[in-house]
This record gives sequence, C-alpha cells and structure tokens, in this order.
Amino acid sequence: MTAANGAGTVMEKDETITNENAHSPGIALWLKLIRAEGIGPILFKRLLESHGTVERILGASIAELTRTEGIGQRTAERIARSCDSFDAQKELAFADKLGISIIHLNDNRYPPPLKAIYDPPPVLYVKGVLERADNLALAIVGSRQCSHYGSEQANRFAHLLAASGFTIVSGLARGIDSAAHQGALAAKGRTIAVQGCGLARVFPPENEKLFRQITENGAVVSELPLAYEPLSENFPGRNRIIAGLSLGVLVIEATLRSGALISAQAALENNREVMAIPGRIDSPGSTGCHKLIKEGARLIDGIEDVMDALGHIGQGIKQHVSDRSQETVEQVQAGLFDQLQSKFSLEERNVLAVVNSDPIHLEEIIGSTQLNAGKVHAVLIQLQLKGCVRQLPGSMFVKRAPAPTN
Repeated sequence: MTAANGAGTVMEKDETITNENAHSPGIALWLKLIRAEGIGPILFKRLLESHGTVERILGASIAELTRTEGIGQRTAERIARSCDSFDAQKELAFADKLGISIIHLNDNRYPPPLKAIYDPPPVLYVKGVLERADNLALAIVGSRQCSHYGSEQANRFAHLLAASGFTIVSGLARGIDSAAHQGALAAKGRTIAVQGCGLARVFPPENEKLFRQITENGAVVSELPLAYEPLSENFPGRNRIIAGLSLGVLVIEATLRSGALISAQAALENNREVMAIPGRIDSPGSTGCHKLIKEGARLIDGIEDVMDALGHIGQGIKQHVSDRSQETVEQVQAGLFDQLQSKFSLEERNVLAVVNSDPIHLEEIIGSTQLNAGKVHAVLIQLQLKGCVRQLPGSMFVKRAPAPTN
C-alpha cells in the first residue's frame, strides 16, 4: 500500500495549528485508514502505537500489518484491499464547503479528555470551535420523551453550570438533550453537541436553529463521515464521545432502555463520575435514573451535589460555583421587574401578564395566552431561571416578588 500523493505530511504530536478552521495536516491519510474495512478506533490506536505514523501504516506490507495485536492475515488483506476506497479529497472539499474542520488525535485541538478514553475517535469532525476551557465539561443526558419536570431540571442545571464556567455536553436529541443545550445558551455559556450522524445533516431536523446556535457558542462534533445518516447503530459510539468529553455524566429522566444509560456506562468504563436526578417512583421515565442510583450513581438534587461528585476538581471550585449560581438565580429578583421588562421577549411578557401573586394552573396560562403548550413550557422555564416565576405542586405557577433591597 502506498500513501496518496498530495495528501500532506503527517503532523507531529502537539504541532500548533494557527487557523482554528483548518484541517489537521495529513488528515487525508487518516481518513483513508479509518474508513478501511476492519478498522475501528481500537485497532486504529494499536496500529498507530506499533507503526508510529499513519503514513507508515498505509505503506506497510500485509506481513507487517499482522504484527499488530488483533490483526490476522484476513484482516490485513481487507485493510490493504480497501485503504484507497474512501475518497478523502471529496470529503475534505465537502467539509470546506460546510465550514467544518476535521482534526485527528495528534492535533493539539483534539480534546484531551476524549483522547484519554479507551477507544477515542481517530478523527473528529468539528463545526464551531473547541476551546481549552471545554476541558471543564459536564454531560447532561436523558429521555427524548421527557416530562415538563425533566425538561425544567435539564435546563436549570445546564444554565447554572454554564454560568459557572462549565461547558455542557449533550447529544442534540429531542427532550433532555435539547433542554440542556438551551439552558447553557441562555446563560451565554458554552455547549458541545455530539451527533450520531454526519455533520452535513441535522438530527432531529427541527433542531436546525439550535444546531446553528451551538456552533456559534461552542461546537457540534461527530466521528462519522459527513453524509452518514442517523442510524441506530451509530448512537452507542456517539454516547461514548459524550461521556469522553466530560468530567461526569448527569442523567435526568431515563427509562431502562434509554441511550442515556449507555452514556452512563461509558462514563463508568472511562473513570468518569455518574450522577442521576431522582424522579417520581411511579414514573416510567425515572426508572433508569433510579436504577443508576441503586447501583451507586450519585443522587443529585442541587449544584453542590455535582461539585461533591466531581471530587477534588469540584471541591476546588465549589465556592465559586455556589456564588455564581446564587447570582444567576437572584439576578432578576435583585433588579426589580420594571427595569427588565424591555429585555423580555413578547411571549415572556404575555405569560407574565397572566401569572400573578395568585397561583394559576398551567392549562389556564395556555388558554389565556393563546400560545401552544410547547411554547408556554419553554417560556415558563426561562422565567423560572430568571427568578420571575415559581412552580408549585400540581402544575401551578405564581409570580415571584422582587427580593427586598437593603
């Protein structure tokens, strides 16, 4: 096997890239190898360790390839036969058109926490920018068909953690994932979405706007070729990336068959912390969380619990996170409503006009505002985060009074 002409040289470890949107040098060779038959992340890693560079692997004979653990004669022949089957130049041109950079394991932009897992993706497609600050990241995952309670908690925890300097990692899926990304964005924080398809697609399609917002305030990433469809077999691999990018995984609502449990398992396998928020004992959507807690996951009911779960890292920033969270929660209360009315959206003003000091049921709010249920849910979450509205038992809501000033 010989390397393709004009593919560039293989970058040495930790070589600096000055252009954040550039592909890693030699990336065409990496793409050819990872797309060869029989090659996965683990075998790729073993080959790289035994041969030193991708260029040497592609130039190796079948006999030389078989000296790597896990590669027999047939596998070596498959690799040799298929290493030129993937059109790397076409993929790179497509990535350039979409504004996507493709980086490999030896690129200094590759996230160190992800590189440290057992089976890191050899290449990572990135739409947006990965920063060193993203090393302080927490994953928030859960059910696609979540309850209002689950959506609210995902949004709240993401908002408070992002406001404190954490990058929120999730999977861009419906439900908990979307609420987590939205909470981070509302706090003007960073968030990373990991897709189970190529970045030429947005899945689910209705999250196209959210996809764009995330690329402007973080990154959307994938290990899959640009045109890959969101097939079910892609998601376990995607979930390991979510766990690998993070210090820990917080599960908010999950059934026993939820993919969020795969993220939790990947976290355990890679020495990451697993946390879960409890729900109602009669709710099918909470069975996965309760199972995790029974098996040793940290039960979370506040930001302080998250810091405790993160060990010495959490202890080192616990006071900062506590102070910053309190500031975020009290921001609106301390500022008086009248000073902030101009900053509320039209929907928020419509809901605030209905919610007052007397408790009002969710259905009455929907009926009085004539907004759809989904929009009212989203607006109420934002108003709760801003400290303007408080939820009572039984889907009742009441306006918060401004905090007294000294």
